Amino acid sequence: MIKTFEDQLDKLRTRIIKMGSLVDEQVEYAFRSLVEWDTAMARLVMDRDSKVDKLDFKIEKQCQRIFALQQPVARDLRLIMAALKINNDLERMGDLAFNVARAVEGLLPFRTFVEQLDLSQMTEAVHTMVKLTIDSFVNNDPELAITTMKSDMRVDQYEARLNRRIVEMMKQNPEFIEGGAMLIVLLRNMERLADHATNIAEDVIFFTEAKIVRNRFDSEAFDALQRELHGEEEKDDE
Repeated sequence: MIKTFEDQLDKLRTRIIKMGSLVDEQVEYAFRSLVEWDTAMARLVMDRDSKVDKLDFKIEKQCQRIFALQQPVARDLRLIMAALKINNDLERMGDLAFNVARAVEGLLPFRTFVEQLDLSQMTEAVHTMVKLTIDSFVNNDPELAITTMKSDMRVDQYEARLNRRIVEMMKQNPEFIEGGAMLIVLLRNMERLADHATNIAEDVIFFTEAKIVRNRFDSEAFDALQRELHGEEEKDDE
């Protein structure tokens, strides 16, 4: 029975890793289709979205089955709880990659304006977060998870800067108003991808360290968290 339970947990981890790899690829291809104006690649991302949905369903059912037939405790329980949440975030990331890919064809008429903005910094930052957060789960690495969380602030800054520039261009070029509105929505989808990557990083810390981490968005808080992970937290005076 113990061996069977361990096998189920191993299978669950394997499926989460497979889901993460698939979503990472979806994000990469979606961003490449945008930067390279590759509509064929964009269609590939949209066509493969059903694979993400099917794997999401399998993982959710497997977690439910383990809860129903076993009595997980401690680290095993945290793994299943984290797996459910990570699976949900990955599925949403797959949807957001789909949205990015779907926008490519609609933005083609505004290609000249879009290329003036240089989206590469934001796409690279977001994709790096996606890769890091998946690696943090694969390697049970809370330090990598913290690195992912720190990067979210930079993505927010990129989005704010690009939005300001888009609004300026829309004021100066009325013919770009429709494209600019589409692009603002697209940037929001990218920023949400980073948010979901942050959620996964928080769940990795919960699983590996049994610590609940939420809303730690400044450097001092991150430094304090790292000290906690190394057992250097300050103790209250007795």
